[in-house]
Amino acid sequence: MAADFKTLIGELMQDTYSAETQLIEALPEMAEAASTPRLKQAFEMHLQQTERQVERLERAAKLMGIELDGEDCEAMEGLIAEAEEIVDEHDEGPIRDAAMIVAAQKVEHYEIAAYGSLCTMAKAAGMTEVAELLGQTLAEEKDTDEQLTQLAESEVNPAAMRGMAANDPAARRKGSAA
Repeated sequence: MAADFKTLIGELMQDTYSAETQLIEALPEMAEAASTPRLKQAFEMHLQQTERQVERLERAAKLMGIELDGEDCEAMEGLIAEAEEIVDEHDEGPIRDAAMIVAAQKVEHYEIAAYGSLCTMAKAAGMTEVAELLGQTLAEEKDTDEQLTQLAESEVNPAAMRGMAANDPAARRKGSAA
């Protein structure tokens, strides 16, 4: 139990560190499961970015004089389990890719919440350098979320809709009548 505000920040950083290290293990599997080349590339790029974010968390922890070992982040375990279910339950293709983007954005939104809160708390505690490190990661998480949205809108969702229409006899009849 956190005895003071700094201890609370440390506990939350430990949880976020666990989340990021779990994500490092999951991202290669997500990249492998993606069929859209740009989605595969996005997962691979996010893996590299996540590795840098872990290094940033380690630097922030060092500045605070805390260790980043603790219990596993249960929230990230659940989010990764959802992503694994998507891969298992859907055939390779744009439908699965669309579902994987949803799973990835759930992860990003969790991370945005974590880093946003940590950054705000570090600022309140006067830990300017820690807040700057966390703020860099927060900006990256927001950028990744936006990139996933753009990829979904421009490529993956339209491909999934075409696939849905191709499998829908009524949509095929409408298409052939045009």
